[in-house]
Amino acid sequence: MNQVGLVGRFTKDPFLKTFSENRVQTNFVIAINRNYRNNHGNVEADFVTCVAWGRLAERIVNYCGKGSLVGINGRLQTRSFTNKENVKIYTTEVIVDDVRFLILKTPENKGGATRNSQDVSSDFVLPEQVANTPTP
Repeated sequence: MNQVGLVGRFTKDPFLKTFSENRVQTNFVIAINRNYRNNHGNVEADFVTCVAWGRLAERIVNYCGKGSLVGINGRLQTRSFTNKENVKIYTTEVIVDDVRFLILKTPENKGGATRNSQDVSSDFVLPEQVANTPTP
C-alpha cells in the first residue's frame, strides 16, 4: 500500500502552472517539525515536496499562503530526470489526493492575512521562527 499522511506548513506561496489541454498543477513544499529538539535545543524540520493537479491545485493556490497549516493525504512517487549537466537526478514527492485546510494564511498577492485562527500546538513553528524561540 502506498499511502502518506502529513501535517505541515507551506514554506512559500504556491503558484499554478498550466499545461496543454488546460491541465493545471502546483508544486509546493511543506515543513514538518520533528517532535523533539536537537542537542542545541532547536526544533528540526523535514521538508517534503508535494504535487497537486486540477481543481485541487487551484484550491490550494487560491487559499494557501506561506505558513498555512495543512493536512495532506496522498502517495509517494519517485521519478528521475537528466539535468543540464547531463546528470541523472532522482526525486521523491507526494502526489496529493486530498488536503485539509487547518489554518490558512492568505497568499501575499491576496493580502497576506490569516483566514482561520484555530488553536494549534504552540510547539509547531516554521523553521525560521525556531531561531527566535527561547529554549526552556
